[in-house]
Amino acid sequence: MSGSYNKMTEFMSENTPESNQDSATDANSENKSFSEKYSDVMGKINESLGKVDWTQMGKYGKAAGIIAVVVLAQIIIKVIIDTINFFPILPGLLELLGVIVVAQWSWQNLRTNENREAVLDKLENLKKTYLG
Repeated sequence: MSGSYNKMTEFMSENTPESNQDSATDANSENKSFSEKYSDVMGKINESLGKVDWTQMGKYGKAAGIIAVVVLAQIIIKVIIDTINFFPILPGLLELLGVIVVAQWSWQNLRTNENREAVLDKLENLKKTYLG
């Protein structure tokens, strides 16, 4: 018991208000060194940015904008799909709707030989147009 009492009195004597003021001065010197480091880093960044040819940034800005729009579109699509999947009956109904639409298109465009040839001609024209 007396050993723990001695440790406690040593601890309390070390943490007097005078020693707390010393630690506050140490913290100020640490903050000062941090602000100096911050100023040095910001100076280097400004120096590096000063060397950049900003006339070429238009194409990089467009590319970054396109990437940002694509990422945003993917996030919105994911949220919509997650919302649809949240309702248990909706995904099944959408699958059924897809099957009905494909069946209807197939009935209209693939039922006769003439319609099938017309679809193949359209595909060949698209192939020539886009693939050369």
